[in-house]
Amino acid sequence: MKEIQKAQRPEYDERHGGAYDRGSADYYYARGRHPHFFKGDTYNSPKLTEDVMTEREIDAYNAGYDDAKACGDRKNWL
Repeated sequence: MKEIQKAQRPEYDERHGGAYDRGSADYYYARGRHPHFFKGDTYNSPKLTEDVMTEREIDAYNAGYDDAKACGDRKNWL
């Protein structure tokens, strides 16, 4: 991630399973943009979806997705 981009955005919790992390993972694995995150560890704790997320959590998810997209790194499935 470019440092200038990171400096211009609010601070988000980037923990594994958090909204920012899930947004970046969804872009990396070429999944659609579907805001969600996990209360704890990814896939080992309750999944919270957009309908119960706060605006800040949705913003964090979208920031993770957008930051990953700006980097352009995607999983090579070959």
